[in-house]
Amino acid sequence: MKKKLRNKDEKELLYRSLRGEKGAWGEIVKRYKDAVYGINLAILKDKAEAEDATQETFIKAWYNLEKYDMDRKFSTWIFTVASNISKNVVRKRDRWSFLKDLPLMRGSSTPEEVVETEKRIDGIRSAVFNLKDKYRVPLILRYWGEKSYAEISEILDIPEGTVKTRIYRGKERVEVSFAGEGS
Repeated sequence: MKKKLRNKDEKELLYRSLRGEKGAWGEIVKRYKDAVYGINLAILKDKAEAEDATQETFIKAWYNLEKYDMDRKFSTWIFTVASNISKNVVRKRDRWSFLKDLPLMRGSSTPEEVVETEKRIDGIRSAVFNLKDKYRVPLILRYWGEKSYAEISEILDIPEGTVKTRIYRGKERVEVSFAGEGS
């Protein structure tokens, strides 16, 4: 009986949230934040990234709440949103993990592969070093220096959120610049 009552109460909160009542959405967030964080942490294995993904989960869910089917279980939907966001973070992380190894020449066995790897490294290095300082320095600290967001924040004396934004924007600029070179 208690479970049924909670589901009814939860649906009421969701309907109120759809009507724009932020307090109702706040109650939903309160109920699910620990579980959503746990899912994100299990996938990402990084507390800061899991916190970011948790916040993004609730923002995305809020903006897409009208797409949620009220006949389905809300927990399944919100956990799916969380899982998808975390998986996207992992994909992006994997896509940029090669920055840690730029000075190295791994996995090149033929002369052609060595030349291609050198071209790729030179192109990426050039794109990174052509960034404005505010983007280049956090990227280098993060990927070559293997510093955490908190450490970069302390080193540069800027808020951690600013560090994350600059790294994100720096990576975008490198990607655009590097793609523009035809590589």
